Amino acid sequence: MLHQLTKKCNIRTFSISPENFTGEKGKGGMAVVGVSAERAKDLGRGWKISPFVKIKPGEKFVLATVSGSGAVRHMWFTYSAPAPRDLILRFYWDGQEQASVEVPLGDFFASATKEYRQISSLPVCVNPQSGLNCYWEMPYRTGFRATLENRSDQEVIVFYQLDCEEKTVDSDALYFHAQFRRVNPLPYKQVYTILDGVTGKGQYVGTYLYWGVNSNGWWGEGEVKFYIDGDTDFPTICGTGTEDYFGGSYCFGVNGSYIEYSTPYSGLSKVDTTDILYRANRRFNMYRWHIQDPVYFDRDIRVTVQALGWRSGQRYLPLQDDISSVAFWYSDNLQDVYPVLQDRDYLEII
Repeated sequence: MLHQLTKKCNIRTFSISPENFTGEKGKGGMAVVGVSAERAKDLGRGWKISPFVKIKPGEKFVLATVSGSGAVRHMWFTYSAPAPRDLILRFYWDGQEQASVEVPLGDFFASATKEYRQISSLPVCVNPQSGLNCYWEMPYRTGFRATLENRSDQEVIVFYQLDCEEKTVDSDALYFHAQFRRVNPLPYKQVYTILDGVTGKGQYVGTYLYWGVNSNGWWGEGEVKFYIDGDTDFPTICGTGTEDYFGGSYCFGVNGSYIEYSTPYSGLSKVDTTDILYRANRRFNMYRWHIQDPVYFDRDIRVTVQALGWRSGQRYLPLQDDISSVAFWYSDNLQDVYPVLQDRDYLEII
């Protein structure tokens, strides 16, 4: 990407935030009424009068409505919600009524829980204390709408910024998609589906898994499988184990302990441990970005992972764990129908 910095470009940069809700040229920081007006009363206009928004319980707040051709290039959020899954992020491309992105805010940034861990990957960075950054490019041809739903029972504060480009989008540019799923617990001997029901031409670019174990012992023997362009019983791409897919090996363990790591393309970015009293289960926060190794498909794609551990006699044990995921992909299709997002109680991490 660095080589592109030397090229002349016909691009207009704009940014949408509470300081400039429309991204209009020369219109940033003009608020005279805002959440921080009292703090700036001795300084006047232009001195941080509207740095954040308040979203009421049940409200679907419109973060941005943009017309024209271009791309979202960067997003930043921080928030005060009780839990990351109380906020649902949605993006609608080119006038579509169905969201192409529908994911709890924390899960979109590979952080299902609020406890801070640094993530230093190429498309997603989580920085102190709760700075959520995304660098996935998201093209649109006629415009887009982005919303944030507050499912909590209290008003929340949200700081955000969407950095965008107004430009001509190539005819072969694909649309960005992100889909959340959760099954808790996974039925015995059932395979967990990360993505299904996707048609068209495109490429799969990332997986986020948040895994809560419901049994003792190692839990990550299961294979991640990609069923591409008509594959039925057996996939075209089949991995060797869950930790292997996320770039680790041998149970993520060194000297008898899990080792957290965050790298440009993969990570075990957080291990939530027990407290011996009330926190009974361990949970694991993992991401894998297919940037140097995208998985291409011409007609359709399905992605699954087995929940597999060990039982007596050195036999495999199908697990009944709590598994959540976000699948990230690009495609030329905006017509697929995705599963309905479950309600707040079902998504809650307990």
